[in-house]
Amino acid sequence: MQRPKVDQEELFKQVNMIFDEIQQNGDLAVKKYSHFFDRVDLETLLVDEQAIQDAADKVGKALQEAIKLAKRNIEAFHTEQLEIKKMVETTPGIHCWRESRAIERVGIYVPGGTAPLFSTVLMLGVPAAIAGCREIVLCTPPNPEGKVHPAILFAAELAGISRIYAVGGIQAIGAMTFGTESIPKVDKIFGPGNQYVTAAKQVAQNFDVAIDMPAGPSELLVIADQTSNAAYVAADLLSQAEHGPDSQVILLSDNNDIINAINQEIQQQIKTLPRKEVAAQSLENSSAILLNSIEECVSFSNQYAPEHLILAVQDYEHFIPGISSAGSVFLGNYSCESAGDYATGTNHTLPTNGFARNYSGVSLDSFVKKITFQHVSSEGLKRIGPAVEIMAEAEQLMAHKNAVSLRLRDVNDG
Repeated sequence: MQRPKVDQEELFKQVNMIFDEIQQNGDLAVKKYSHFFDRVDLETLLVDEQAIQDAADKVGKALQEAIKLAKRNIEAFHTEQLEIKKMVETTPGIHCWRESRAIERVGIYVPGGTAPLFSTVLMLGVPAAIAGCREIVLCTPPNPEGKVHPAILFAAELAGISRIYAVGGIQAIGAMTFGTESIPKVDKIFGPGNQYVTAAKQVAQNFDVAIDMPAGPSELLVIADQTSNAAYVAADLLSQAEHGPDSQVILLSDNNDIINAINQEIQQQIKTLPRKEVAAQSLENSSAILLNSIEECVSFSNQYAPEHLILAVQDYEHFIPGISSAGSVFLGNYSCESAGDYATGTNHTLPTNGFARNYSGVSLDSFVKKITFQHVSSEGLKRIGPAVEIMAEAEQLMAHKNAVSLRLRDVNDG
């Protein structure tokens, strides 16, 4: 059940030190730590408009069309989450309702150190635009030449992101937390990252900045029975293992033969992967576990609370009601986790490290605030006023009672 972790005390000590320096020195501190961590010397942090415009020419037509297809599906799924105002008459003369308001300024963090995750740009930028966020700021690590990957720039332009900064890591989160000469302070920070980025997001909350969730290194749990395809499951496990050396994948089954078959497939498939060294390190943190039944596998999964859960079992519908903690669930042999990472339309920014027990993945709701409204007529006040007076007096809040009593006297006097 344990995730791979670095020394938390030392980690948060480092984050707080960098935050203090950014708060005092702004861009200068951001550039200092970009040099220290990313080995890049930046003259400016903002990606210029020309680089964004030129990005499309550097992205092949096939990839452009794939990104556009993914955007359409993400847009379709998240647009359906727009809340329709529903007015409720709780008591005759009393009407209550709720309306959504976009968070005005949001910051998006897109990992780019070991792989340019342009798909995350769509997953966060598209719902932010649908919600109506006034300003969408994106930070992503540059390459050693100080450039941002053109696919990230293309996806950002497509998603309608306001400004893009070539900054990654703790320093990017710190910049969006405090604001610098170049990077604006935001109201809420979104995006996955390694344990350093995750820790920085958690510290940001101490400075009046909200975050989507503590989303750290990627993880996958697969439940497989004797009907699962060993090659498919192995490919799914490796697809998450290649994210980073601190990623973790878990295989659960009630059948020892299928576990052995999947492990053999993993050994064969990993040989052909360009990122096989990364995947191999991740597999050292990972486990294949034999349990007595698929029901036990589901119970274990609920306690582990995985970011991604694949049910590679014959009667997956039967087990859906029993799933209580997971970021996103993939059903059946053809629902590979990669499909959800890119193009089914669901969001791939999900809680990790067991936080699926108490957090949801990113949705349209993540980018809005819900404000309640109520209108009380004189008739409504007559109906609930006496109850409010009694409750306020019982709590010894006489000013609360008086606010009602004054009105009730006027209403009763006509």
